[in-house]
Amino acid sequence: MKNWDLKNKRALVTGGSKGIGKAIVAEFIALGAEVLFTGRNETDLFNTEQEFKQEGARVTALSGDVADAAAQARIAEWISQNWGSLDILVNNAGVNIRRPSHEYIVEEYNKVIGINMLAPFELCRLLLPMLQKGNKPSVVSIASVAGSYDVQTGAPYGLAKAGMIQMGRNLASEWAKFDIRVNTVSPWFTYTPLTKGLLSNTEKLDSIIARTPLKRIANDSEVAAAVAFLAMDKASYITGQNLAVDGGITAGLL
Repeated sequence: MKNWDLKNKRALVTGGSKGIGKAIVAEFIALGAEVLFTGRNETDLFNTEQEFKQEGARVTALSGDVADAAAQARIAEWISQNWGSLDILVNNAGVNIRRPSHEYIVEEYNKVIGINMLAPFELCRLLLPMLQKGNKPSVVSIASVAGSYDVQTGAPYGLAKAGMIQMGRNLASEWAKFDIRVNTVSPWFTYTPLTKGLLSNTEKLDSIIARTPLKRIANDSEVAAAVAFLAMDKASYITGQNLAVDGGITAGLL
């Protein structure tokens, strides 16, 4: 069906070498996009890039910590020199340190806030000129149910994701004049390397499933599908929204 694809789109996905990020890259490629993705682990980056290239994908991996100003500048420079514009920005890179909030030390707090909230804002700011030159540009940031409700993941993580959701609303309002759409996606617990340790605890897993109306954990491809939809031209009248991909958990929390 016309426009149910990402053909002729160029996308940046941060944290794209594994987990939800890798699933987003795969979904975008399948829908016809050319993708630049970033990550901190060079081995994971190389392996993921080669995996996609062997399938004939138009994909490039760029190493670096998105919370680092020099890495942010390299990303912006690569896009400017190689593409000259950007159609889709996906702020996916994230980190969490699961422990009681009072046990956090300042370095850990700064890391969680820096990667989950400050880095996405800075990338949006730096890449605005490229997005303004893009083809019906769209920004999608990966937040979390923890940004709207207490899910006992630690206050810094919830604070960062709440900030990301509000950033999406504010930028959607500010950038509407540029015809740039900005949305967020908030997953519930999803099978990824980030949640592997937590979900390997049978008691914890059973508790999460029992609370979730659909009675299962999400797969990363289900989150990726939601991101792809919001990035499509078919979603051209959707902006400033936070889409929960949560198996119905937030419906029960309202």
